[in-house]
Amino acid sequence: MIPGPAPDAEQVRFAGTGEIYSFTTLNNPPAGFEDQSPYTLALVRLDEGPLVTTQLTDLVEAPRIGDRVEMVTRRLYSDGDSGAITYGYKFRPLLQHK
Repeated sequence: MIPGPAPDAEQVRFAGTGEIYSFTTLNNPPAGFEDQSPYTLALVRLDEGPLVTTQLTDLVEAPRIGDRVEMVTRRLYSDGDSGAITYGYKFRPLLQHK
């Protein structure tokens, strides 16, 4: 049985934007992630305050601490060529919306 949220849990909606607090690039990833190497992991401080661990994606240049980023949905992994595809969140440099 999968437990539900605690009875006193508060639901919070996040905007999905923040800034890079810290980051590192993995050139020797753990087993199962070799096909994504090299990739960059970051701590992102959301505009609402919490820190989240995430992979950075769509990088054109090297990230910098303080860079603004936004959440996007991306493929995390798949179960073979015809198996289930698992999606999740990653963060990319904030696009200048007009």
